[in-house]
Amino acid sequence: MGNSCTKIEVNELEAVARYAKAMGHPTRMAILQFLAAQDSCFFGDIFEVLPIAKATVSQHLKELKEAGLIQGEIEAPKVRYCINKPNWAEAQRLFDKFFGQREQCNVCCD
Repeated sequence: MGNSCTKIEVNELEAVARYAKAMGHPTRMAILQFLAAQDSCFFGDIFEVLPIAKATVSQHLKELKEAGLIQGEIEAPKVRYCINKPNWAEAQRLFDKFFGQREQCNVCCD
């Protein structure tokens, strides 16, 4: 019984896992949601919007930046953060591909 199931590649699975890990905290999801609604923003804007400690926001921003979902630049005296658009699009494509496997592979456990 054959099917035309296209599996997601190992390097793509690693990227999905990296993005998922970065997105695996509600605060980071709130930061992403906030940044996605902006063209860019300054650290102070995020701190003012989210009711958490400045150091905590900084740590979450670091995690998102390391995963490649956001980017930042120093513009004294603040740091500007925004969505990393190419990686954001790549993450969306990979998540779509990952979750689309089930439909495409016709898994029998319905």
